[in-house]
Amino acid sequence: MFKALFLFAVYVHTATANEQRSGSANRYFVYTRGNFNDPREIIVNDLTTITESGVELTRDTVVIVHGHKSTAFNSLNPTVKNAYLQNFDVNVIVVDWSAVARLDYKLSVASVPSVGAAVGDLISLLLDANRVDLRRIHLVGFNLGAHVVGFAGRRLQGRVARITGLDPSAKQWDNNSGRLSASDAQYVEVIHTDSEGLFSNGLRDAIGDVDFYPNGGSKQPGCGLSNSCSHNRAWELFAATLREDNELSGNSCSTFIQLSWNRCNGDPLVMGDHQFSKPGSGIYRVNTRSSAPF
Repeated sequence: MFKALFLFAVYVHTATANEQRSGSANRYFVYTRGNFNDPREIIVNDLTTITESGVELTRDTVVIVHGHKSTAFNSLNPTVKNAYLQNFDVNVIVVDWSAVARLDYKLSVASVPSVGAAVGDLISLLLDANRVDLRRIHLVGFNLGAHVVGFAGRRLQGRVARITGLDPSAKQWDNNSGRLSASDAQYVEVIHTDSEGLFSNGLRDAIGDVDFYPNGGSKQPGCGLSNSCSHNRAWELFAATLREDNELSGNSCSTFIQLSWNRCNGDPLVMGDHQFSKPGSGIYRVNTRSSAPF
């Protein structure tokens, strides 16, 4: 009897964990200027929540995805959401995948493909409901969330207008063919802020159409030896670039040696912001200050 109960408990635990890792545990919260601090949740199997969400085809749509050990309601999400709505009349969809993001890192990594595919499926639902336009969708992901939006873009055959990867996670992604790549959207921009050193969090590799390395891509001003501070600087910088009066521009670099030694003197390009495409390609260095507006 005890053995049967034990096996049943193991089965239930495994089934629950597998369900969470399927992406079905994702939650989606919509913000617009009309409900700046009062999110409306879209429930995938309830189409009325789409019609009542406030998402409108006439606006650009921004999807924000957090990273490991985070939720829809801390750090990155309110900062970037607020910066968007203060400067642009857009639909903001904040993805909460904390049900698996809060797990052990390896389990969270294993869940990234299905979490991303579920985000892609949500966008497909919104397309079918005539609520969004692929040419006006911007996916923004931080840490593991950068790879999540890569899988979401892949689910939509790379037809999304833009992806911005904010210091994409490096651990278990250095040689992972599923990591964010330039083919996941029409334009992919990556901002690297904690990409060097034994305890760094972010990828060093250039993986987008354009890869920006603020201050060389590591040891951000004001962060000292704190890797988490440098890592978080990616979304802080991105949020700052959404302000109309705050342009952070860098110069293209021919090599990583030029980039590391602050010797980049190629064509300039503006980092971040909300443009759906940009003329540049390759790697860029941006020099910033230690605090907003940077």
